[in-house]
Amino acid sequence: MKQKLSNAQQNFLQRRYAVSLGRRYVLAAASVMLMGVIGCSQVNESKSALAESPFGQSELPVSDRAALLDTKLVSANTKFGFNLFSQLLNQDNTKNIFVSPSSIALALAMTYNGASGSTQTAMAKALEFQGMNLQQINSAGAKLKASLENPDSKVTLNVANSLWADKNASLKPDFIQKNQQFYQAKVTNLDFARTDAPDKINNWVKENTQGKIEKIVDKIDPDQVLFLLNAIYFKGSWTKEFKPEETANFPFYLLSGQEKQHPMMSQSGDYRYYENAQFQAVSLPYGDNGRISFYIFLPKQNSNLNSFYENLNAANWETWISQFGKREGFVRLPRFKMDYEATLNDALSALGMGEAFRKEANFSSMGTNLKIGKVKHKTFVEVNEEGTVAAATTSVGIELLSAQPPSQQPFEMIVNRPFFCAIRDNQTQSILFMGSIVEPLT
Repeated sequence: MKQKLSNAQQNFLQRRYAVSLGRRYVLAAASVMLMGVIGCSQVNESKSALAESPFGQSELPVSDRAALLDTKLVSANTKFGFNLFSQLLNQDNTKNIFVSPSSIALALAMTYNGASGSTQTAMAKALEFQGMNLQQINSAGAKLKASLENPDSKVTLNVANSLWADKNASLKPDFIQKNQQFYQAKVTNLDFARTDAPDKINNWVKENTQGKIEKIVDKIDPDQVLFLLNAIYFKGSWTKEFKPEETANFPFYLLSGQEKQHPMMSQSGDYRYYENAQFQAVSLPYGDNGRISFYIFLPKQNSNLNSFYENLNAANWETWISQFGKREGFVRLPRFKMDYEATLNDALSALGMGEAFRKEANFSSMGTNLKIGKVKHKTFVEVNEEGTVAAATTSVGIELLSAQPPSQQPFEMIVNRPFFCAIRDNQTQSILFMGSIVEPLT
């Protein structure tokens, strides 16, 4: 039997966690929320299980963060991210899409701790977790989170997790413990019947995305008992900022071929660059060390974005990234800002985890008669002369029932037509955000 922590130990852990949440986030934010509902009125666990189980939270020494990373989890997250992105493109490839695969994967990993039986198997398939046990997934997730945060003096990156449970809900203490220990999740008991309950959850999202995303919960239905949330906030200043005086209106050509005038930023310099017969690609670094970069993939004039997406997958991505090399060139790209929102149930079901949303769902490691009601994802991104701001939130609802040699000639990359972009941590190889920009908006 686990020994309860003393009041002094509990207060110390709460203060330490509050300090970690107090860090300021600047340019990008992502949040994932998982919402849960229980399928029957009977619960077997004590209603006060949440309030009485303030488990301690583990922290990793800074020196161990990069050295101990398990590349299997990053690889799984990358495959899952591209698979999910492909499903969203299948739903509608004529509009802007911008998601945080890292945020979504983290929220679903927390939920995965409550899955059992065939539901766990289905989620493992969708999340590309095959070959890893739960302990490996959780340990690797904790180390990855620690490694990602605040990588540079000019880059802010914060990852926050939370669980919000109805005061009458009963969740298994082991499920709560794992999410606190490995994901540093803040656990809150809340009276879901109160009219201000959604506001309390939304205020957490707003705080942890620096106001970029203000709401993820519109209302709480009577059968909802749990919300699992992840928030990622990122702010990065370009290593070499674009000069505002170099920004001017130039034509951008939409999917229809229609031309629109749009503010375009321009600069010349040495960049990590890759080009093949189908596209050009450039990496624009953030901060002093360039650990995190903004990648732009631009289909050539004789190709198009749909053709590019036919070849976009985790294996090709790794091949392309390995072939970037230093090259002098000129870059012109649109300044843009956008919001994006999607319900991910259909996309996740297409990846194989449909059972988690149906009455046969098995979340017995979380509680009694649970299923996922809805997985929602919201993002914000702004790219300008100074850098990039991005935010994302995902919600899951549980309901009752090789280097290229430098070229002699400088390249010219004019991003004046639809393109794919990604924000990647080059050290851990994690993709923080990815998007399809068919019409830049300001």
